[in-house]
Amino acid sequence: MAELQQAHPLYAKDRDLVDQLLAVPVPADGHLVDLARLLSRYEGFPGADDLRDDLAKTLRLWALSRDELHGRTRAIWAGGYRPGAQPVAEAVGSGFDTADQDSP
Repeated sequence: MAELQQAHPLYAKDRDLVDQLLAVPVPADGHLVDLARLLSRYEGFPGADDLRDDLAKTLRLWALSRDELHGRTRAIWAGGYRPGAQPVAEAVGSGFDTADQDSP
């Protein structure tokens, strides 16, 4: 008996994201995190075979195994990554603010 195929409620949004990932030659942290979460979301899902195929293709294009991807994303999260957050520039200098001093 054939397995019943379901439509995932986030399919359309995820399809757009997978298409974007396929076009990325060298992934940034956010790309790796997106790929890992989509792989988890669709693993074992009875449907969206095209998405699963393209997610696997993305892994191959980036020359990563799932274990390598998960290792890298664990390090990304451990390093303080937060989706949508802008990277914070390192402060330079002593931290002494001369603007608060009274002028002579």
